[in-house]
Amino acid sequence: MGKKRWSGLEVILLVLFLLMTIVAITMIALFATGEPGFLKDETTDDFVPQCSNIHMAERVDCFPDGGASKLKCEQRGCCWSPLDERNVPWCFFSTNHGYTVETVEHPNPYVINAQLRRLFSPSLFGGDIQQLSFHAEMQTNNRLRFKISDALNKRFEVPHKHIPSVGSNPSSPISNTLEIRQNPFGLTVRRQENKKVLFDTTMAPLVFADQYLQLSAKLPSHNIYGLGEHVHTRYRHDTNWRTWPIFTRDSFPNGGTHNLYGHYPFFLCLEDESGKSFGVFLLNSNAMEVTLQPAPAVTYRTIGGILDFYIFLGDTPEQVVQEYLELTGRPVIPAYWSLGFQLSRWDYGSLDEVKKTVERNRAIGLPYDIQYTDIDYMEEKKDFTYDKVNFRNLPQFADYLHDKGQRYILILDPAIAISKRVNGAPYESYDRGMAKNAWVTESDGTTPLEGEVWPGKTVFPDYTSQNCIDWWVDEYERFYKEIKHDALWIDMNEVSSFVKGSSNGCADNNLNYPPYTPKILDEVMYSKTLCMDAKQYWGNHYDVHSLYGYSMVLATEKALQRVFGSNRTLMLTRSSFPGVGKYSGHWLGDNAANWNDIKWAIDGMLEFGLFGIPYIGADICGFFDDSTEELCRRWMQVGAFYPFSRNHNAQGYKAQDPASYGSDSALVRSSIHYLRIRYTLLPYLYTLFYKAHTTGETVVRPVLHEFYSDNVTWDVDRQFLWGKHLLISPVLDSGVERLRAYIPDAVWYDYETMERLAVRKNYDELYLPAEKLGLHIRGGAILPTQRPEVTTTYSRRNPMGLIIALDDNKQAAGELFWDDGDSRDTVKSGNYIHYRFSVVHGALTMQVTHAGYKDPNNLKFEDITVLGVSVPPTSVTVTDGSQSNTTTNVTGVTYDAAREVLLLHNLSLTLGNTYVVQWDTVSEEYQRFDCYPEGNADEAKCKAKGCIWKPSTNEKVPWCYYPDDYGYLVTHATETDSGITVDITRNTNYRSSGRPESKDITNLRVEVWYHSGDMLQFKIWDPKSDRYEVPVPLSVPKTPQTDENKRLYKVSVTSQPFGLQVIRKSTGTKIWDSAVPGFTFSDMFIQVSTRLSSQFVYGFGETEHPTYKHDLNYHTWGMFSKDQPPGYKMNCYGVHPFYMGLENTADAHGVLLLNSNAMDVTFQPTPSLTYRTIGGILDFYMVLGPTPEIVVQEYTALIGRPVLPAYWSLGFQLCRYGYANDSEIQSLYTDMRAAGIPYDVQYADIDYMERQLDFVLDSDFKGLPALVDSMRKEGMRFIFILDPAISGNETNYPAFERGKAADVFIKWPSNLSNDIVWGKVWPDFPNVTVNDSLDWDTQVELFRSYAAFPDFFRTQTATWWLQEIKDFYTKTTKFDGIWIDMNEPASFVHGTVGGKCLGDPLLENPPYMPPLESKHLGLNHKTLCMNSEQILSNGKKVRHYDVHNLYGWSHAKPTHDALLDVTGKRGIVVTRSTFPSSGKYAGHWLGDNFSSWEQLSKSIIGMMEFSLFGISYTGADICGFFNEAEYEMCLRWMQLGAFYPYSRNHNGKGSPRQDPVAWDDAFASASRDVLNIRYTLLPYLYTLMFEAHTKGSTVIRPLLHEFVNDKTTWDIYKQFLWGPALLITPALDKGVTEVEGYVPNARWYDYHTAKDVGVRGKMMKMQTPLNHINLHVRGGYILPWQKPENTTYYSRKNPLGLLVALSDTGTAQGSFFWDDGEGIDTVGRNQHLRVSFQVESNTLTSTVDHNGLAPADQLNLGVMKVWGAGKVRITEVKLTDSSGTHHLLLPQHNIDTEELIVDASSKSIPVNCPFTIRWKTSA
Repeated sequence: MGKKRWSGLEVILLVLFLLMTIVAITMIALFATGEPGFLKDETTDDFVPQCSNIHMAERVDCFPDGGASKLKCEQRGCCWSPLDERNVPWCFFSTNHGYTVETVEHPNPYVINAQLRRLFSPSLFGGDIQQLSFHAEMQTNNRLRFKISDALNKRFEVPHKHIPSVGSNPSSPISNTLEIRQNPFGLTVRRQENKKVLFDTTMAPLVFADQYLQLSAKLPSHNIYGLGEHVHTRYRHDTNWRTWPIFTRDSFPNGGTHNLYGHYPFFLCLEDESGKSFGVFLLNSNAMEVTLQPAPAVTYRTIGGILDFYIFLGDTPEQVVQEYLELTGRPVIPAYWSLGFQLSRWDYGSLDEVKKTVERNRAIGLPYDIQYTDIDYMEEKKDFTYDKVNFRNLPQFADYLHDKGQRYILILDPAIAISKRVNGAPYESYDRGMAKNAWVTESDGTTPLEGEVWPGKTVFPDYTSQNCIDWWVDEYERFYKEIKHDALWIDMNEVSSFVKGSSNGCADNNLNYPPYTPKILDEVMYSKTLCMDAKQYWGNHYDVHSLYGYSMVLATEKALQRVFGSNRTLMLTRSSFPGVGKYSGHWLGDNAANWNDIKWAIDGMLEFGLFGIPYIGADICGFFDDSTEELCRRWMQVGAFYPFSRNHNAQGYKAQDPASYGSDSALVRSSIHYLRIRYTLLPYLYTLFYKAHTTGETVVRPVLHEFYSDNVTWDVDRQFLWGKHLLISPVLDSGVERLRAYIPDAVWYDYETMERLAVRKNYDELYLPAEKLGLHIRGGAILPTQRPEVTTTYSRRNPMGLIIALDDNKQAAGELFWDDGDSRDTVKSGNYIHYRFSVVHGALTMQVTHAGYKDPNNLKFEDITVLGVSVPPTSVTVTDGSQSNTTTNVTGVTYDAAREVLLLHNLSLTLGNTYVVQWDTVSEEYQRFDCYPEGNADEAKCKAKGCIWKPSTNEKVPWCYYPDDYGYLVTHATETDSGITVDITRNTNYRSSGRPESKDITNLRVEVWYHSGDMLQFKIWDPKSDRYEVPVPLSVPKTPQTDENKRLYKVSVTSQPFGLQVIRKSTGTKIWDSAVPGFTFSDMFIQVSTRLSSQFVYGFGETEHPTYKHDLNYHTWGMFSKDQPPGYKMNCYGVHPFYMGLENTADAHGVLLLNSNAMDVTFQPTPSLTYRTIGGILDFYMVLGPTPEIVVQEYTALIGRPVLPAYWSLGFQLCRYGYANDSEIQSLYTDMRAAGIPYDVQYADIDYMERQLDFVLDSDFKGLPALVDSMRKEGMRFIFILDPAISGNETNYPAFERGKAADVFIKWPSNLSNDIVWGKVWPDFPNVTVNDSLDWDTQVELFRSYAAFPDFFRTQTATWWLQEIKDFYTKTTKFDGIWIDMNEPASFVHGTVGGKCLGDPLLENPPYMPPLESKHLGLNHKTLCMNSEQILSNGKKVRHYDVHNLYGWSHAKPTHDALLDVTGKRGIVVTRSTFPSSGKYAGHWLGDNFSSWEQLSKSIIGMMEFSLFGISYTGADICGFFNEAEYEMCLRWMQLGAFYPYSRNHNGKGSPRQDPVAWDDAFASASRDVLNIRYTLLPYLYTLMFEAHTKGSTVIRPLLHEFVNDKTTWDIYKQFLWGPALLITPALDKGVTEVEGYVPNARWYDYHTAKDVGVRGKMMKMQTPLNHINLHVRGGYILPWQKPENTTYYSRKNPLGLLVALSDTGTAQGSFFWDDGEGIDTVGRNQHLRVSFQVESNTLTSTVDHNGLAPADQLNLGVMKVWGAGKVRITEVKLTDSSGTHHLLLPQHNIDTEELIVDASSKSIPVNCPFTIRWKTSA
């Protein structure tokens, strides 16, 4: 049977049947599930609201539409509980409404996605959406976004122009900030650092229906600011159940709660007195309302779109604003002229009347830049026309204004008339718009919607349509050609219409009549605007209504660009939306002439500062109504400080321009006065706009933004600030002359009288008569000024100036931004000048940080006013910071003692150049030099010394001080080309120094040697006696610098009292001036003081300093080497009488006092420095830099360059005091290898010794030699410890016996005894069992043997020491380095066994005892007797008193020489006690520190100080030596210690292990990761060590060494650099996951991500999770690197990589040093490789500077990483080798990170041959 054929009808019926079946099944499913969409609205059936435990203040209104009853409330499934207060909701949400979380995803640590399903509950307004998508992302560390939208259907979202372009750069996981509750859904936003809850939506349910979206959140405080646009009668919101609608509306700002012109769902919340704040921004343009309630809490109700929230976190309110504007767009810098005063009114009637107004205000000399015309200039109020009768000459009006330096602005409204022009002529603008389909249409999408505005019936441009934008730009261009003008004012763009909806009414639908209408004015959606179902390109007018003004601004911006091109011009809009400030300013609308509106304008300005429109102001004197003279006068006063300063009034009211009140009226006088002040300060105001544009700072600023820690300021809103520094306190009430104003907690000066206010942090009654306003400058301000004129055109040609207001610390700072005032994008193009001003200690630095513009008027800074100068200056100088660096005296100086004001006139400092203006003042108390440093002075004791007694209220100021002429007098002086010789004698008018045991030396010789152009020496001694001089050899030039022109310094001598001045010739700065009283030279007490060039002093040691920069507020530091663990003001192991001084000009110098006696130094705020030493002579060496880095290079050239350590010694190292046996070391080694942690060196502390005897192996460590051999075979190295003390109680101890035979031990002077000076240290008596339970002193007495101390000055001692070390190496165990300890020298008895020191007791307790640890116990405490005798290599006998501090130095060289001799390799010596030049032979660790958090930062300070001292190989015991280490601290220390040059984890006996494998896997993993980074960068570190060895450069480098012109770096000590290019910012505090680090002014790349961090010259919060340390690589540098391995033995075999970090200009440079890693003097023998690298124009070039490398040590090129390679795809990389052969390499280019990776490993390119690598882009 054949197949049946279906007819066409049958087929159709079958298809229809199938379709109906599918639909039926779908409907059944939907009915059963209620999914998807919003098809189901639940009833109250089976729903029971849960209503318990809802606090009244936390009720969220379930009946916002009003008319609630118990029945209606229950029908909504809500809670009913009536009260006796109507503002509290009676009907409120239960806890079981809302949504539940069905799924949660974490695609990465910074993002959370979730799907939400609506819980069963009744509906409020229908249309509930059942399934929602939730997306949250941590966009930056300070910006969280969360978005809730329909999971199944796309809804309207705001098409913002700027926000989509804002990138994300998170580093903190979102889980640190956001928590989600699943059922019912809610979210909690916490502040990461303190876990404080900021935004908690769990208090009420989420509602998400088609036309009703609601979200509530509990807030942490009532300090809520923002939301708009409304009139808020107070800046701080009232949270007592206040509801604010947000929907743009043409309405009067009369103080009601209704909605106004702009749409701003953004608020800022100040959390508490800490200043920590956050902001909340809902990106939604639909009509909405926001309710604030007492919980405190906020509820958003919006009737469309989605919920798209951004939360901004800040440490201050200002930072929150900055974060918000980073998202929405930072403000435009207005044209300079637009900051001038402006006049306008609606309905001048004719151009003649406009000109009369102009002329009468010109006639009175009113500063006045801009004249407006309102709609009355138009023909019948039609856009793009003008009235050719009453305004017939309008085309020439702009020229009329320009002739006098003024500008013209006119108005345009959006509405376009549909009627003909005068006499029936076509209205071509309308006709062209019709042809373009430019209008908003009715709901049909075709018919233009008609309304009615000023010209009658109108249509409305749809600025969201490109057709409309094109039409608008074209019409504006046509109009400009007809009527020239300078800027544009756009109005009525809410959008406003005088009929409701349209001329045809509005349809009855859910858009025009939504289920819920927010509490907007009139409560009709289309009241005074368009129908909500009108159509625009972006969507229904319902959704985009509040974007109308925003879209008009965007279109107008294009029109202005077309017409004005490169000129900046100005736009002023009435309606606005977040982001408008990027293009436009705003005025506060149609206010009225009353005392309320003058007050409320301040709140409005402050709010628009938050919203990102700093160009803001109110209509001065009021728009509506007649203004009284008093009101207008007071308004002109405060309006002079509106950023947008315009007097404007309405049709039909009397004129209110200033001149209309009479040319000699109080109003005119007052207006001119304050406008002249405004014009004077315009450079400051303009700079504030630059800051707003570049960083988002506010211009008009609430007082609370600066003084948030003072809760009084939280409510201050009748005063405001310009920026940080100018406080405006206006009179805002009728009849008031005495104003109660709040004076915040700072120094303040009256702007007009220049006098300092007596009040702070309190209210003050200001007397402000009719013509006065309160105006105060904050101490610490530097305000740039310019001499005012009647227009900015003329004022910009006038000289500039500065007003400096000193703060409590006599400091100040400020900025200046300057460009041509009119061109677009000058910041972007670089066509501007930028200054940073600072005053520190009487020196004003005017530092040009950018000089990309040359002002055609050749402007000069002429006058500088300094407020708060309490004493008159002795001199004023100016130093030109240009290449000439000349210093001149200022002659135009006036000092007003009564007001404490310094006036500098006629300076003529060229704008664009750097200068330093120095005024030297004398504060009597700070000039006192202590005559009784021993302490316990009284008047009798003081006067007995011939000194002055005068008590002070400052407890630190000396009460007993030297007379001015106390000291020495010059008797003879001779100067030659090479130096100066001076004879001086003590001024015998005064008694002796008051220390009878220390004989004064009356006659002294002073010698000054000009060793070189940058180094001099001055020495003071007794020519008649052979006093001790330090035997440390220094390297001084063989011939002096006799050419004065080649010397950086000049030296002068002051006769009475004697003093030396050393002056830097280039700046005139005195860097040494000892012509101060108190110079004393006696046998055992020598004192000299000098004034310092600044407060910035670094160095002196070895002592634990709390900061790197010294505190000069009367601090004294003792120096005497001692076995003393680091502690505050405890003299420690070494002595370094060297400091570096930074001058205020950013030049640097260094000073060494070559004296090895016990001493101290005292700093005082003069600033000055006093040295006191108890012996020897004064022998000073000074190096002149002029940079900090050059200072160190010059200093190490003098004392000796640092040793070049063996490469392996840069690996990680492990040690502990307390290994029980060699098996413990074996186990540690095995565990470290198993964990894969890089590790090169293992130590043995004194526990390897038998009874702590040097050179004797303990039986428990008999396997150590074999273990060392096996480890060394696997690439490891071994270092052992040696102490100097040698036991003398042994019967067969060769070390002692041979030493005694060679006479190497320190003895008494032969006239006293021939015996050894015995001490006790670690060695035990033989055949004793030590009882550890006894106290320490008893143990020493009973168990410690007598110990002798080698005298390492003697040549035979070095020979003996070498022999003992060699025997140990050959007979006991091999080793690679030596660690020498206890060489201060340390003893466990005081002086000698038995405690009786022979000889002069004054040596043990001298007449003056420096403030040393345990000074009351004498100098011999924990060391030898001071009368012990040592013998120098030349045979001269010296007292230990004089050379004690040299013991460690004398120990280092013999040890270094022995190590090289015995091993035949370089190795490393690590020593505890040091002195200048120790770094030639040894490295240093920072001693027996403690396991405490504070030690982390102090280790950085210590390393930076030893960098100054010429010891590059330094580090602290990682995780601490004493006490038990804590997990987090030890891990953070491992991260920090990975960047110590000497990286060793070491702890003490009795404490638990703290090595990386002693904790857990996470600890081991984090340690491995950070050490892998270290090992990766070892080629760079080794190159830095080479540069230190050859040039004296620092390895651990303070930031100030690289960025000395940035004074912020002068105080930084918690970050440091490796060389110039690697910035280390460690976490140094417990519990932190974020650190704040300074990012100097350069391009920096995050080492971990390769991304440019995009921050310069500012502090930056850096995320620091527990396994992370922040590292940044500086652009412009090339770092060599290698793939890490477990030891350097293996890592050195890997190919050489290059990390190329490009600068802004695409360049970079670097170098590489390589040798065999351990050969002796490979530099001197030229057995090394030096290569330099250069990148320019996408080409890397290598240059071989020296190649003496053995073939076995040669490397091949590996991977090159280029950071900052750009976003244009790199498609080709070509390597050209030394033979000219080309090799194509595969580029791996990450467009996101801009990192290019190229692997040349396979090409076998030797690094010791030149090569080039070129890369090309696809562009």
